[in-house]
Amino acid sequence: MKPILLFFLNIIFGFSLAQNIIEPEKIENSIQKNHLSTIMFLDKVTPLENIKETDFLKTMTFQEDKDFDIRVFMDNSLVNYLHQLDSSLSVDELFKKGNYQFNFFVDGKLIYTENLNSGAGTAENKKTKTSFRIPFLSTTNEDSWGKYLWMRFYLANGGIDALQTGNHTLKIEIKPYLKLSTLKVGNVIAKGEIQLIVPQKNVSAEQIALQKIMPNSGWKVSDEKFNEEKIRLLNKKIAENRFRDITGIVVIKNEKLLLEEYFNGYKRDSLNDTRSVGKSFSSALMGIAIKDGYIKNENQSLGNFYDLKQFGNYSSKKDSVTIKSLLTMSSGFDGNDQDEESPGNEENMYPTDNWIKFVLNLPMSENKIGKTWNYFTAGVILTGDILDKSVPNGLENYADKKLFQPLGITNYKWQFTPQQKPSLAGGLKMNALDFAKFGQLYKNNGIWNGKRILDKNWIKKSFTNYFTDNKDFEGYGYLFWRKVYKIGNRSLESYQSNGNGGNKIIIFTEIPVVIIVTAKAYNKPYAHSQVDKIVQEYVLPAVYE
Repeated sequence: MKPILLFFLNIIFGFSLAQNIIEPEKIENSIQKNHLSTIMFLDKVTPLENIKETDFLKTMTFQEDKDFDIRVFMDNSLVNYLHQLDSSLSVDELFKKGNYQFNFFVDGKLIYTENLNSGAGTAENKKTKTSFRIPFLSTTNEDSWGKYLWMRFYLANGGIDALQTGNHTLKIEIKPYLKLSTLKVGNVIAKGEIQLIVPQKNVSAEQIALQKIMPNSGWKVSDEKFNEEKIRLLNKKIAENRFRDITGIVVIKNEKLLLEEYFNGYKRDSLNDTRSVGKSFSSALMGIAIKDGYIKNENQSLGNFYDLKQFGNYSSKKDSVTIKSLLTMSSGFDGNDQDEESPGNEENMYPTDNWIKFVLNLPMSENKIGKTWNYFTAGVILTGDILDKSVPNGLENYADKKLFQPLGITNYKWQFTPQQKPSLAGGLKMNALDFAKFGQLYKNNGIWNGKRILDKNWIKKSFTNYFTDNKDFEGYGYLFWRKVYKIGNRSLESYQSNGNGGNKIIIFTEIPVVIIVTAKAYNKPYAHSQVDKIVQEYVLPAVYE
């Protein structure tokens, strides 16, 4: 077709006949030719050149300890599909702004849509490949973006509930997408479906039954009624591994122990590694130190504690960083744990021999101090060091004397920095009932057994959302996350300590409830979402309604 004719066709009929921006690989494999624009399912790992028609499955028994693969056969490469969506962008721009969109349907209902992160997959494959394999489940624990895609669908976004015991149709559709000023999604480039037989999981009556609260808990035991059936259903899901890696659930209501459940070999005296839950202890200890007069207030700047000109990347802006901005993760340092390229990402800090120098050597960003929120673990390390040099006999002794002993917490373990100081970034280990004491202290407005440990006004400041304009999350206080749960027509605000793996201390601001969840789903994409679901759909309705 001549160029001038193409031009007029585009003008008159409004359609694009954009040519390929890169020549894709030639489609020579007969299996691929027979299944263009199709997703095929397999229960074993087989190289493309060895695949036979009989390897493709229409039906399979779904077992999570077996291989579950898909093969995607397309008639072009991803970069060319993206080019069709916007022919003005270069190859690099296309890869920065787009990738595949996956849509998972169960029994005809759309369960989950994911616009795959633009960094997933290699640039070379996205330029030329017209066929690729995705291992969803692997007996060798093969690592790939596909494994985590499946986890996000199955465990974090409703797949496990849709694929209950019985027979189901799983359908997957793949489209190209570009995230420009708005999301632009292309047509389906491959699709396929399979009949999945999901077998019954065998659990014992003992695993489902409510666990009796044993004596000597250190708490008064509540005699309030709650919905026991809800908790049995929850226990069943945990036993069936539909909720994973949960180790404990504790509920305190009206200052009394209402519910105490342990799973996966954990017991009342087990020490839980709750990771970043420990950050909230930095907030508490800072409040105690201010109450005791060792630190003037949270508006003091770093210049009160360090000679900042002795560190790298000095700027006058660094003089304006306050304790409050560290507590609210808005210090303006060039540090963001959610950005792998960030100089201050926590993974860059851990290998160094001095974490304080690491933080203070960081450059400042263009973000306004106190206004822009970025999750910044290294900043919490700095609050710990400020405390350590300000309180008598160091932070470890002070925390024991002023927080743990008054709460009756004797069995705990810190993680330490390379200088052997307690790391307030996380890793503090204690049992679930002791974490509950910390939560109840805040619920009591700072009083424990008639003695004031924390100033009431400090708790009010800690449970204030300083980022009401940030639409990416529900809010953040002084090293506490804000989250709102819904029961019926009522919204229940909470502030909580959150840690990798799904660990949470949840303190409700308007109802007399504190919930502790301990878990070990470290670095799993479902860690927090499944705990939110546990609280929202099982624990809260059971103990509050």
